[in-house]
Amino acid sequence: MEDQAQFQETENQKYPQLIVTEDMRSYIYDMAKWANFLGIVGLVIAAFMLMAALTIGPTINANPEMAKMLGQLGAMDGTTFSIVFLIYGLAIFFPSLLMLRYASKAKHGVLYGEQESLDQGMAKLKSLFKYFGVLTIIFIGLYLLTLVSAVLGGIK
Repeated sequence: MEDQAQFQETENQKYPQLIVTEDMRSYIYDMAKWANFLGIVGLVIAAFMLMAALTIGPTINANPEMAKMLGQLGAMDGTTFSIVFLIYGLAIFFPSLLMLRYASKAKHGVLYGEQESLDQGMAKLKSLFKYFGVLTIIFIGLYLLTLVSAVLGGIK
């Protein structure tokens, strides 16, 4: 028993428990307010993109004259337009949802001193950064693939 208690003491000395100061609580609360704003704006943009995908794409297919009004966007056929806007809308929806969930949990945790809510909020923030990290890796890969194909294709 004494060995176990001594082990726990040395472990606690090795890794001290973190303390959340009032300044940190203020920063987390401010971040949560901004995350809430950005999450709402992101969801609105995602909704507009979804509406555009479901309305403009079929309209282009039904009325080819509409494509001329859209300029370079009109160069795509309606189905491609819808697919691209759906993908962009979903790409915006997910991080916006994570931001709203982070904001809700972080505000609740900070205001009421609930460790579990703050932990859940931080988990949502971790997921948000992971999402953007994976997205960045995908874009870097696409840029490299584009570069390699351009070199192999012989740009003139």
